Amino acid sequence: MENGGETGDIRRSRLSDYAELSEAGPPPAPITEPEPLNSDVVAQGQRQFAALLGEFRRTAVLVPTDEDDTPLLGDFGGIRWNYAFSNESALARFAIARGEGGREWPYQRLLGARLLDATVATVSAVGVPCGVALDVGTEGEGALFPPVLGIVPESAAVDAEGIRP
Repeated sequence: MENGGETGDIRRSRLSDYAELSEAGPPPAPITEPEPLNSDVVAQGQRQFAALLGEFRRTAVLVPTDEDDTPLLGDFGGIRWNYAFSNESALARFAIARGEGGREWPYQRLLGARLLDATVATVSAVGVPCGVALDVGTEGEGALFPPVLGIVPESAAVDAEGIRP
């Protein structure tokens, strides 16, 4: 019958099947506090990052540019990131990931130190915190150098006294 009458067959949404499965599952695990980090593990991570940063500062990287020869930048998480690539293959993976693998990508070759010390400070001077994103688009091999003390000049560091992001 139409308009609310009985029909004998009751149709159920497949969503109800999923709801029943979730209700029949094991009880949720209790929420626990994360274990504190082992100080040796933290120290090892800090040493590894310091070595990576030192190597980056001493190495020439490829910095893609636009038609005005301005470094290509991207904004994420309130930070403006300078894109840098360790080699042409990494730059090509980035271009392909953007759907722009068929065009020519001009770039400058800069020492990582110059990129962190001069370029980041210049971009940060316009009021936007700036860091460097190395090998974006290369799964598991990239690195971020955020705008913090010890990585960028104090004038560009968001954690320097008196500077706010």
